Amino acid sequence: MVLEFEKPIADLELKLQEMKELAKGKQIDLSADIESLEEKIQTLKKETFQNLTRWQRVQLSRHADRPYSLDYIYEITNDFVELHGDRTVKDDKAMIGGLGDVDGRSVMFIGQQKGRNTKQRQERNFGMANPEGYRKALRLMKMAEKFGKPVVTLIDTPGAFPGLEAEERGQGEAIARNIRDMFMLKVPVICIIIGEGASGGALGIAIGDRVMMLENSWYSVISPENCSTILWRSWDYKEQAAEALKLTASDMLGNKLVDDIIPEPLGGAHKDMKGMAVNLKAAIKKALDELDKIKPEKRIEDRINKFSAMGVVKE
Repeated sequence: MVLEFEKPIADLELKLQEMKELAKGKQIDLSADIESLEEKIQTLKKETFQNLTRWQRVQLSRHADRPYSLDYIYEITNDFVELHGDRTVKDDKAMIGGLGDVDGRSVMFIGQQKGRNTKQRQERNFGMANPEGYRKALRLMKMAEKFGKPVVTLIDTPGAFPGLEAEERGQGEAIARNIRDMFMLKVPVICIIIGEGASGGALGIAIGDRVMMLENSWYSVISPENCSTILWRSWDYKEQAAEALKLTASDMLGNKLVDDIIPEPLGGAHKDMKGMAVNLKAAIKKALDELDKIKPEKRIEDRINKFSAMGVVKE
């Protein structure tokens, strides 16, 4: 999958591949031309990805090859054991969670999971959790608290599932309960937006001591398309909506709504999943080391104060 703004880079990369095949097949020395083209591609990549618009970053966050929660979890943990069910309705496949070993330390991972193909997308409900998904997440958080294990949440959702059956089973109540109870968890809580962070669907697992975003993720009360539909009665203004929403990682950090940005490999996380996992693991370990030094009561107080200060204007 090649995005519109990536096409000039893809064209040069195709030309480079053809040049290499020609040099190999015809036994011609094209090393100087190949080196020059490689430098040109690298320069173009840097220029392109350093100057992405907000809408282009939204597109990157949805890239079909972008790593999902389980990709990262399996990469950075040993012996991950997935846990299932909310003990009330059923097991929601859009919300995953379980215990994993991070360099000798047991961590409770919770995240939204999307699918790669049509069957998986239907099974995972496109990463949109039902109430039982949020109740499963809270059950696992309480279990982590009981056994003194830190919680790491990986957020990647276009929103909580908006279907009638979800509302009938208490979607709003489930998210609200998660938000309330996450404030009071005695263990360290780290929340990371790895792709899309839309509305209450994201916020339902995003109350933590440290809230971080991957470089090409977004976090907002509404998606650009839905914002465009409400304001202009059409999806055609989604780029303007993205600019107005100021939903990128740098926007969120500037507004003090997140604590840190985790850099991605050049071209996006999907270009080097293992490298991205290394960056993610390092950020998690650094945050845990910092939070371990703070007493639980102080962590809870700081957590409450941090979120209470958001959006407050002093005149």
